[in-house]
Amino acid sequence: MAEKRKVYDIFISAELEGDAGVSDIVEIARAQRVPLSYIARAKIERETRSEAPQGVMALAAELEEADLGELLRTRNGVKPFLVAVDGVTDPGNLGAIIRNCDGAGVTGVLLPKHRAVHVTPTVAKASAGAIEHVPIALVPGLPATLTQLTDHGIWIVGLDDAADRDLFELESLADEPICLVLGSEGDGLSRLVRQRCDSIVAIPMLGRVSSLNVSAAAALATYEITRGRRRSSD
Repeated sequence: MAEKRKVYDIFISAELEGDAGVSDIVEIARAQRVPLSYIARAKIERETRSEAPQGVMALAAELEEADLGELLRTRNGVKPFLVAVDGVTDPGNLGAIIRNCDGAGVTGVLLPKHRAVHVTPTVAKASAGAIEHVPIALVPGLPATLTQLTDHGIWIVGLDDAADRDLFELESLADEPICLVLGSEGDGLSRLVRQRCDSIVAIPMLGRVSSLNVSAAAALATYEITRGRRRSSD
């Protein structure tokens, strides 16, 4: 689990002073002895650099990057369950993916340093706080990193609409350390990343629309792996 970040200051829109909707935030700040100030809403909206900040802003320590080596280890009997993101550039999608990963019990997220969005205020908001709990590692190159994972006995499974194999055929990997690779919103998996995958699977689409948004696909795929793991452990 990611380390808890220190919060230095909390700012709340002056118009929300005494509002029941922020009472929990006020109580927690006081209990943790975090300075809290009421300021103009316009200043909050200017400083947060995200859509719809809702009148609350916190200044916190920098989000620590997870160590890749640690993510490759089995910890407390839980084998690695990683999600690698290949070229996802939309911050809302990345935030939703990280939120899905937290819910599904993913043990770490891998983000390439180039050609991908990193954690921004919009990502943080879309994750609903999940960035504080899911370890996130920045990797210099995803293809090389996937090769490293393979060397450590981790199965690499790519998610792609054009795959011949069904997502629901992953039962044989339910008890194995695994890394699910998600492609970009438009182009899918890059050629070099695809070559590093042990298996490519697709989500069955039974209607007229040919694909899902990458964050929706992430939710389905991660929970399918979680379902298989729970069944295997039972």
